Amino acid sequence: MSDIKANSKLDTSGKCCPMPIVETNVAMKKINSGEILEIIATDPGTLTDIPSWCERTGHTLMESGQSDGVIQFYVKKG
Repeated sequence: MSDIKANSKLDTSGKCCPMPIVETNVAMKKINSGEILEIIATDPGTLTDIPSWCERTGHTLMESGQSDGVIQFYVKKG
C-alpha cells in the first residue's frame, strides 16, 4: 500500500475496541520521537479511533488505507 518505511509494526488484527488503541498507545511509548509505527487492524472502529487518538496525543497520521477488511495506519510519533 505504501512506500513509507515503518520503524515498528503493531498487528491488532481480530481485536475489538478498545484494545487496538490501548496497544497502539503502549507501542508508541516504546519508540522514539519522529519514528513511524505501522498499525494493522481489522476493527472498523479504528478508522475513526486512530485519527482521533492522533489528534488528542500530538502524533501524526501519515497515511491510512483499507484492503480486504484489513486496515493499515502509519503514525509518526510527535
